[in-house]
Amino acid sequence: MREWWIQVGLLAVPLIAVYLHIPPPHISPTLNSWKTAGAFFTFKGNHIFYRDSLGAVGSSDVVILLHGFPTSSYDWYKIWDGLNQRFSRVIALDFLGFGFSDKPRPHQYSIFEQANIVEALMAHLGLHDQKTNILSHDYGDTVALELLFRREHNKTGHLMISSLCLSNGGIFPETHYPRFLQKLLKDSGVLSPILTRLINFVFFSKGIGAVFGPYTQPTDGEFWDMWTGIRVNDGHLVMDSILQYINQRLKHRDRWVGALTTTTVPLHLIYGPLDPVNPHPQFITLYQKLVQRSTVSVLDDHISHYPQLEDPTGFMNAYLSFINSF
Repeated sequence: MREWWIQVGLLAVPLIAVYLHIPPPHISPTLNSWKTAGAFFTFKGNHIFYRDSLGAVGSSDVVILLHGFPTSSYDWYKIWDGLNQRFSRVIALDFLGFGFSDKPRPHQYSIFEQANIVEALMAHLGLHDQKTNILSHDYGDTVALELLFRREHNKTGHLMISSLCLSNGGIFPETHYPRFLQKLLKDSGVLSPILTRLINFVFFSKGIGAVFGPYTQPTDGEFWDMWTGIRVNDGHLVMDSILQYINQRLKHRDRWVGALTTTTVPLHLIYGPLDPVNPHPQFITLYQKLVQRSTVSVLDDHISHYPQLEDPTGFMNAYLSFINSF
């Protein structure tokens, strides 16, 4: 019996070795089109992917889009053309560790560094002194709040923020419920390098599918595009490091929630109420209680954590109504 288990073990070793080094999937034509329409700039030795699109003639409004975890700027592709019809410049980036940007490891990923990258990108584009609208989602909401804090405190190099629209982000640690895999990766310590290597498309698609509504599930192609964006440059291996942003939200709650509750910048929230990460009604009740100057758009009951992908028309209508209101 002992010899049998030894043989199985010896056979399993090369199989596991092969499994843990599965090459990333091929980039689909749609995702490749997104990449080829963009460019890269360098931040402290790392290459950061971004898209910068010239839009509406006669408009001077600029909007920058800040994506969520664990996906990328490609999250905005369904509303990209609509935004181009309203804004003179539409800009999006893949944060460090995401999408087509570099994913250094080991690295201490932080919300503060991502905010620095946004400021550096706007300076790179010659738009640092340009009034800018911010549209953000999930992880991007917290980056946006750090940028708002810097604006409110007149920090050197801060963005000239003319409006901020948030969507389905864990703004308040007390109403944020990370998924099981997120908590596992964030808190596993020495096991994290093993767990990140064990993540595959099946685990990912089931996990990300759980934060979409039952009637708004991504197609197989869309799931693969999301997964491909993670696997580029071995991004699955840095997920545990990036997920420390959950602890950062808790540690710096007063800084970021304080900036949100005291700013005079026009604010709006677009919310998918079926979101299990920031559930209804706890999240929206607390938001409306603490951020009384903000307007709110609650989408249809079946819209969940990715409203810009699940209901792009409703999302765009809500955002443009906000932008056109001031």
